[in-house]
Amino acid sequence: MAGYCKGTEYMQQSQMIIALTVIVSIVVLAAAAILLVKCVRRFRHNRRTGFMDEMEGHDFEFFCAELLEQQGFMDVEVTRGSGDFGVDILAEKDGVTYAVQCKRYNSPVGVEAVLRTYGGRAYYERMVGAVMTNQYFTAPAVEAAKKLQILLWDRGYIDEMLDE
Repeated sequence: MAGYCKGTEYMQQSQMIIALTVIVSIVVLAAAAILLVKCVRRFRHNRRTGFMDEMEGHDFEFFCAELLEQQGFMDVEVTRGSGDFGVDILAEKDGVTYAVQCKRYNSPVGVEAVLRTYGGRAYYERMVGAVMTNQYFTAPAVEAAKKLQILLWDRGYIDEMLDE
């Protein structure tokens, strides 16, 4: 009987060790899967958005126009290259008219883009003005946009649009 108890204890310990090994293996595999998914998402994201940095300015305007159409904007029109009064795209969504300036830059977008969009919005008699960029905005640009009620659509916002 004493030998039987030791054998039973040994079997219970073996089963516990096997169960713990299985649990640890599952946790390690889950962590590896999560890491793999994050790496794949980052790779896809960089491959998808990195091309914006290589575009010419006018190509970026057409890219932005197409993106706005995919977001449900209607009557999307790219304005002529020069003499556009600071507006590259005219569009409408849900009865609201937009004047959008596109800036494909290698550095943060400054206050001048906000001021030109403000003027262009008035010139084209649009309800909303927005600056759309592959970069981010300087603090003065953000401050001016708040005062002048200009929307700022930065790289992060474009990324969100692409993810939808």
